[in-house]
Amino acid sequence: MRVIIRETSSEASEYIADYIISRIKSCEPTEDRPFVLGLPTGSSPEKIYKTLVRRHRNGEISFRNVVTFNMDEYVGLPRDHPESYHSFMYKHFFSHVDIPPQNINILDGNAPDLAAECASFEARIARYGGIELFLGGVGPDGHIAFNEPGSSLTSRTRVKTLAYDTILANSRFFGNNMDHVPRRSLTVGIQTIMDAHEVVIVATGAHKALAVEKGLEGGVNHMWTLSALQLHPYALIVCDRDATLELKVKTVRYFESIEQSGTDARTQGPPLVYRPRTYVPVPVGVGKFHQRQNIPQIAPQKAPKDLRINTEFNPSMEDDELTPDSMSSRMVDSAIGGLDSTLKGDLFFDHMGSRVVSN
Repeated sequence: MRVIIRETSSEASEYIADYIISRIKSCEPTEDRPFVLGLPTGSSPEKIYKTLVRRHRNGEISFRNVVTFNMDEYVGLPRDHPESYHSFMYKHFFSHVDIPPQNINILDGNAPDLAAECASFEARIARYGGIELFLGGVGPDGHIAFNEPGSSLTSRTRVKTLAYDTILANSRFFGNNMDHVPRRSLTVGIQTIMDAHEVVIVATGAHKALAVEKGLEGGVNHMWTLSALQLHPYALIVCDRDATLELKVKTVRYFESIEQSGTDARTQGPPLVYRPRTYVPVPVGVGKFHQRQNIPQIAPQKAPKDLRINTEFNPSMEDDELTPDSMSSRMVDSAIGGLDSTLKGDLFFDHMGSRVVSN
């Protein structure tokens, strides 16, 4: 496992943004061979997205040949709700870069058959040959995505009941009212993440220190799902100084000495070898869809035409607000309008539901 330590959360975020850009450029993606990127939501990746948007606007990186898969979404929360992960991703990232609408995949928490939605999501990942780089965050209790403590380390995309601590932590986004926080979510599983060619985790803040300690120094344990990455051949954790407070001094000095010796994590990533789209992960164990031949071959039903996503930034943000324009110029009337004709015949596109991926 590679570990990079920076003094501040901003420096850690800058490092990850630079890392992602370097990996995309090294891959030299094309329309036929896109770079497949897994993405998270939450407060941790916000600075990463702002850096990626800034550097895109500076002409340093294009996302035209990038396909994204988001880690999770709430169940039952309207897609245009300001706290849905669809809204989050459009507000902080998708509306500001040149990624084509059909390249965005987000779980649909309002799908009529949630098990079918999860199976379809896994099938879409397989159609692209798997995920090249999965960016994720980590919760204070060590969970990645919504794989709460006790989650199976062989789990795949599924419906998950949220733990009390997660509901409590997320209540700050719902006016500190726990009654307004959804109790269930759709999330990729630990095995889904482990199947990615490379996994990058952002962990910042003292409240993540115990999770980092359990993930790095503890044994592999389903009560701290971050620890599963000890078994991944190409895992990278980037954290700020506060997130290392629970680590042994020797551990911190070890990883710092590796970087000081001139070994850059960016030179230690996995070889960027194109994986053909015939690649298929192990069968998805979700209800009646556990048989491979039963995985849905069509996209979920289109969302209502009146769907609107509020892409205005919180005015309290320190940096200049981004003005979403690139996405609106590519979509008709709403966040999803007009895509049926544009994407007709495109396999496994989930429209707005799949278009929307921790500190």
